[in-house]
Amino acid sequence: MSTHALHLRADDPKAVCVLVHGRGQSPEEMQSHILARLDAPDVTFVLPRAADGSWYAAKAVDPLTDDTRGALGAALDQLEGDVAAARRACPGLPLMLAGFSQGACLSLEYACSGRSAPGALVAFTGCRVGAPSDDRPLSLPDGLPVYLTGSDNDPWIPVQAFAEAALDLGRQKARLRTDLFPGRGHEVSDAEIAMMQTVLADLAHGKTPAMAAPR
Repeated sequence: MSTHALHLRADDPKAVCVLVHGRGQSPEEMQSHILARLDAPDVTFVLPRAADGSWYAAKAVDPLTDDTRGALGAALDQLEGDVAAARRACPGLPLMLAGFSQGACLSLEYACSGRSAPGALVAFTGCRVGAPSDDRPLSLPDGLPVYLTGSDNDPWIPVQAFAEAALDLGRQKARLRTDLFPGRGHEVSDAEIAMMQTVLADLAHGKTPAMAAPR
C-alpha cells in the first residue's frame, strides 16, 4: 500500500498542519472526521499515511519490545519526512503537529524525540508509547504549546496513561492544557475541534497559541 501523504494546499496559506491518523484509519478519514469540521481556509494540511493503516502493532500502553521500538522508529522516520515535506511546501510558515489516538501517540513521541520541533502540538486522545518504566526520550522543547485530551471511556488510552503523559509533558516544561471528557467515546468532540481551530488561528496570525477555547 502507498505511504504517500495526502496534501491539501490552501490558496494563500498562513500556517501548515501535519495531521496523523489513528490505528486502522486513513488520511481520508481524518479529512472527513476532523478537517470537514474545521474553518481554517488559510491552513495547508499534510496527512501522513501508514503503509498498512497502523503505525505499529502493539497497544500504546504495552511495554516496549524490540519489535515495537523498530516499528516506532520507522514510523517516526516517515513522519519526520512528511514534516520536512510540509516545511518545504510552506517555507517559513508556522507548523502544527496533530494526531488522533495512535496518531496522537506517534505525534507525542515525535515531539519528545528531539527531531525538528513543531510550533504547537495537538494530541486528541493520546499518551506516551510504552510503559513508564521504559527508557523513552525526553527532549520536548521548553515551552512547547501542547493540547492533550482523553476520556474515561476510551478503549485504547486509559485515564492512567493520559495522566502519566500529562505528568511527563509537564516535567519536560510543556506549555500544557489537558481536557478529559467523561463518557466520550473513541472520537474527536466538537470542543476538541474548536480548540484545534483556535490553535491554528493563533499560529496563522503569528501568535503563541493561547489554548483558551471553552470546553
